[in-house]
Amino acid sequence: MPTRHKSSKALSTSCSAPSSRWLPYECVTGVTVIRKTTTALTSREPFRLAYLTTGLSYGGAETQLKHIVIELKSRGWEIIIISMLPPIAYNRELADSGIEVISLNMRRGKLRAGALFEAGSILRRWRPHVVHSFMVHANILARLSRLIHWAPVQISSARNTHEGGNLRMLAYRLTDPICDMTTQVSQAGVKRCVTIGAVPEGKIRMIPNGVETESFRPHPELRQRLRTEFNIDDALVWLAVGRFEKQKDYPNLIRAFAKLATNRSNAILLVVGEGSLEREITSLVASLGLQERIRFLGVRRDMPAVMNAADAFVLASSWEGMPNTLLEASASELPIVATDVGGSREIVIDRQTGLLVPPHDSQALAEAMQNIMGLTAAERTRLGQAGRTFVDENFGLRSITSVWESLYSDLLEQKKGL
Repeated sequence: MPTRHKSSKALSTSCSAPSSRWLPYECVTGVTVIRKTTTALTSREPFRLAYLTTGLSYGGAETQLKHIVIELKSRGWEIIIISMLPPIAYNRELADSGIEVISLNMRRGKLRAGALFEAGSILRRWRPHVVHSFMVHANILARLSRLIHWAPVQISSARNTHEGGNLRMLAYRLTDPICDMTTQVSQAGVKRCVTIGAVPEGKIRMIPNGVETESFRPHPELRQRLRTEFNIDDALVWLAVGRFEKQKDYPNLIRAFAKLATNRSNAILLVVGEGSLEREITSLVASLGLQERIRFLGVRRDMPAVMNAADAFVLASSWEGMPNTLLEASASELPIVATDVGGSREIVIDRQTGLLVPPHDSQALAEAMQNIMGLTAAERTRLGQAGRTFVDENFGLRSITSVWESLYSDLLEQKKGL
């Protein structure tokens, strides 16, 4: 059973002990609640949104969730987040926005039947108008918990083109009648969900990720400061961002960069991330003698600044949903080389904002990177500017949040008519 946490350190490795702005943690049916006092809306009863997520880390889905809920909170929606795993990211930002985070204190890879009833009990007491789940495990749990609470609207969000194997897709298919709508972050994801029979064609909609274009933008002062800090003033700098997991296929990128290293003496690759394959990846870099050319920065909280330090961005993934990093790189006016997987082609316009290459092909990846490096600085700038214009027009965070808001409102209106 979950236990009561005595301090924020037990919940999160990314934030300090609670300040005086935080109320003490309290236990609700054995789960942990993080709360901050807020001023209640008195003009009308606000609509209540409950989000159920597999976890709260610094991954793409969780980052997108954080952005959406903070924006919706500013528009007057009442919001709680229920995390199956103990949250390790964004606790302070969410609390400062007046958003409760409730942890079911589950362990990765460990099933706990009581979590279903705990989630259902929380939702039954809180009485949300909409329950919206993120990622496959939370989607299944949220659907089953509706048998306990029965909120008016239930939405499941699949965040990747490949959500799992046959068993998970069977679970999606069997529980679909409990759900009102499934969303995917890319057209590629929608097509796959329908093709494999996980979701009926009439019950799935594509809503892409959004990016804070005000935060991610060119900033000459940040660029100079970071390039001086990294001692890369005269280098042509590539940036790669992502977890050290199989999906991101860092070995492919490292082998591609090794082909470039002999051709361009001043090329540097900065890598931001962490994960279970870190030792394997750093060992590969060492075996190729690239320790001075590939630099690992760990997890960074200043990604707008780090983006500005780079001259170009590269993503070598084996599969994707809709990569936040490509949106952020485009907003930062970086030309991009990316593997043509998932929703990447919905962000990168081949030969207009960057180059797309097949996955698992280090030679093609190296050639595309070489083509970008062969451009003049002005030509790279034009590619980057075209990329920013495209994402600003199609993926702005406020606009995407309004799409979610409209979906919630439309589904609620439909339920009123039943």
